[in-house]
Amino acid sequence: MSWNPCDEPGERTDGGAAIDLVIAGRPRDLGGFEVRRLLPSPRQQMVGPFIFFDEMGPADFPPGRGIDVRPHPHIGLATVTYLFEGEILHRDSLGTVQPIRPGDVNWMTAGRGIAHSERTSPETRAAGHRLFGIQAWVALPREAEEVPPTFAHHPRATLPVIDGNGWSLRLIAGALAGACSPVATTSETLYADITLQAGGCFIVPAAHEERAVYPVSGEMALNGQPLVKGELVVLRAGMQPVISAASEGRLMLLGGAPMDGQRRVWWNFVSSRPERIEQAKTDWREGRFEKFPADDEFIPLPES
Repeated sequence: MSWNPCDEPGERTDGGAAIDLVIAGRPRDLGGFEVRRLLPSPRQQMVGPFIFFDEMGPADFPPGRGIDVRPHPHIGLATVTYLFEGEILHRDSLGTVQPIRPGDVNWMTAGRGIAHSERTSPETRAAGHRLFGIQAWVALPREAEEVPPTFAHHPRATLPVIDGNGWSLRLIAGALAGACSPVATTSETLYADITLQAGGCFIVPAAHEERAVYPVSGEMALNGQPLVKGELVVLRAGMQPVISAASEGRLMLLGGAPMDGQRRVWWNFVSSRPERIEQAKTDWREGRFEKFPADDEFIPLPES
């Protein structure tokens, strides 16, 4: 389908007026594999339901090397994995075994509790590979925090693509311009992968109250103000800034409705209730989470 927002009227403001906050990524080492963490930040916990946002890589693994995130638990959130390059093999306590490749979506709703691992498959490890993508968490509304855990895989071909004049948008979650992603969410969510050609422009729709853009590659500007790689730009509500590209570029658009209150975040646990976090700590320490026999390793509960 085709839609060209640059031909539609939008509120034109300077970049600074459209920007509410700029969050610089903080590097984190996950055992030899570096990520850049944008959310949560000291100045803002969430954008819409997004409470965790990591850029993974890009990282080049020689033959014989890969990632090994051992089994670990989650509650009160959904994990969202989206790759630009490479492959990750997901396993969980529901019995799921699912590789994810560029353009696919792995959406795991932890709800009352799930354990999973993320590793490089033996075949990919033997060949050597490059890994690059986004790992995000979406907080669940209070009424959904204790739902049964589920896992959904959506291949690249099932996600809607919207083409415009000099840009293309793959809709990961939510609705936009008459298109609707097949990914089921528990609250109003917008998540999209946007590529721009050199000279292209894209007006960020104002339909969602909370929105942010994250530049992945290329030389782009928001109402003339350069977008800096590694910085999450949180937009003011109601504004429709224009993103223009001086070179071929890529960015992520994320947001949705404000969450129904702040959340507690401790390690891999998210909840509106502090006592629920404490219960999850005890449950993991005492082995009460469901396990999966294909992977008998696990990450111990941190001491702090």
